[in-house]
Amino acid sequence: MIYYVDANAFRDGDGSENRPFRYINDAARVAVAGDEVIVKPGIYRERVVPKNAGTADKRIVYRSEEPLGAVITGAELVTGWTKVKGNVWKVTVKNSMFGDYNPYTTRVYGDWYFSPEIRHTGAVFLNDHMMYETTSLAECQKGKADPLAWNKDDAMYLWYTEQDGETTVIYGNFQKLDPNKEKVEITVRRNCFMPDENYRDYITVSGFNINKAATTWAPPAAYQDGMIGPHWSKGWIIEDCEIWGSKCCGISLGKYCDPENDMYFTVKKVKSPTQMERDAVCRGQYHGWLKEKVGHHLIRRCHVHHCEQTGIVGRMGGVFSTIEDCEIHDVCTSQQLGGAETAGIKLHAAIDVTIRRNHIHHSIMGVWLDWQAQGARVTQNFMHDNTRPEGVEQARGAMFNTDVFIEVGHGPTLIDNNILLSPVAITIPSEGIAVIHNLILGGFSLINSGVDSIINGQREPRYTPYHIRHRTEVAGFMTILHGDDRIYNNIFLQQHKINDKKKTAADADYMVVGTAPFDIFPTYEEWSAQFESDKDPDMGALATAHFGHLPVWVSGNAYFGGATVYKHEKEKLVDKKSKVSVKVKEKDGSWYIQSDLFGKLGDFTDGIITTDTLGTAFEPEQRFENTDGTPITFDKDYFGGHRSNAPIPGPFAEFKGKELLVWKMA
Repeated sequence: MIYYVDANAFRDGDGSENRPFRYINDAARVAVAGDEVIVKPGIYRERVVPKNAGTADKRIVYRSEEPLGAVITGAELVTGWTKVKGNVWKVTVKNSMFGDYNPYTTRVYGDWYFSPEIRHTGAVFLNDHMMYETTSLAECQKGKADPLAWNKDDAMYLWYTEQDGETTVIYGNFQKLDPNKEKVEITVRRNCFMPDENYRDYITVSGFNINKAATTWAPPAAYQDGMIGPHWSKGWIIEDCEIWGSKCCGISLGKYCDPENDMYFTVKKVKSPTQMERDAVCRGQYHGWLKEKVGHHLIRRCHVHHCEQTGIVGRMGGVFSTIEDCEIHDVCTSQQLGGAETAGIKLHAAIDVTIRRNHIHHSIMGVWLDWQAQGARVTQNFMHDNTRPEGVEQARGAMFNTDVFIEVGHGPTLIDNNILLSPVAITIPSEGIAVIHNLILGGFSLINSGVDSIINGQREPRYTPYHIRHRTEVAGFMTILHGDDRIYNNIFLQQHKINDKKKTAADADYMVVGTAPFDIFPTYEEWSAQFESDKDPDMGALATAHFGHLPVWVSGNAYFGGATVYKHEKEKLVDKKSKVSVKVKEKDGSWYIQSDLFGKLGDFTDGIITTDTLGTAFEPEQRFENTDGTPITFDKDYFGGHRSNAPIPGPFAEFKGKELLVWKMA
């Protein structure tokens, strides 16, 4: 059955084409498997809560009749501003408009939130730009841009809130603008499109503009919400949507609500937050975290931007999912929020997740896969400018910057055929990582670092889980030994200026490009010799080997601009003389790279990399393979073009000329 929705209809109807519903949520209450909901252009100020699930062969489809014409927003217009003094105005709203969730008394706070400044989940928008919250009326009245903001123009527009009995008072510094003559909105709803119940499976959301919600901080051992998300379900498709203006997260593929382990550290404080993560994994098994029940989502061709925690977040609920052909930018760039859950894409337990063909830029980080990135593949992505602008300091509680961050995982994790142009490219306090056929202008960071802590004078190791191959069931827990990495057929170029020459590869924000940080790891021959196959095993004697570094494999890479080289690498190209560069150019929504680099490769080639080349990640004993367990031959480049049997390093099978179109929205 097809239901129709039109916000501009004469009156509420029955969902027929001639008498459409006026609210999408009216259709969401009655739509069942096989139904389609067609939404006419208009602004829908409501929260859509799907009541029923679809099936694999009979999905429930919600479709904007005109691409991006139907706008679902968590905001309401506010008028009647009165001038206080100078550029400051105020408005008073009754708390009854918020129901049981007042975003102007609810704080952005919880586990892994580090910023000393605690904001509210509400926000004020001036002409579709999120204004900056202040902690006092005096600060609001000064009207000075936050020096930590990436965009100083937006940061000049400020707001402050306080309670007065049964009302919320909002002050706004609109500079020279009159808010009664501009579009001013405040967020009043926590979500825009999200079920209240788990297992509302097989829903498609297509072509909507979804914006401005008072979402909450979404750490991994807590209920994770976003403006839109499946809420612990299976098989959603979110496609061709524009998703922006979330106080915290745009799309959530994340965790269900577990009352016994929800913000446990923040509420009870008596156990470490890392222990809560281990608890969450094990409790998840009890609560239905199985391949047959959760995940398998598809996010494609979406434009996700201007979200203040993450563009896409997920803990466990995003397993076996694909995120592809999306543009993600301006995430966590106000530096109003700070904590360990901030990136364009931030996933915990990205088991068999594929992140491909995305353009991620001007965000605090590009992709952050934290814990259990087992079978994850980050491929054919274009990432750049994921770094603070020059002269902008790191806010207290804010994270560092990088294109790709794989944290405390045991692998196998693939990073292949990407264009990684930020000053820090790959951060891996992990093991079992394969870095293949990338163009890399940034450093490796947190090498042999960023894992364990020294507490009470003793080492407190961080045990993290690994899983049955291509499943969610836990196979074991182990610390990170470091190493077990493969680095093949990449191009490394030292182009960015090194800001702090005292930093080492053990630090975050290490900007020295190249593979020399891996000199501390043994070759496979050195490592395997410890186990002397001709002798009976000696458990005590082998303890140093069991807890020592794992080997690395490095070959076929090309180095320019003084990029450093792994001391054991034999097959390589090192060019210290050529002056080459890579520049990013944008024109009418299309993005190009300009470079004379590829003409300097000469006749240097190496062999095709395959699953057999890469072998098996040590701890999970799983091969670097496709999500269905079949082997990979890396004979396709960034564009999907075919590589010859003697490929050149880098993400392109060939690069003719000096300018190449690398991204345009599908």
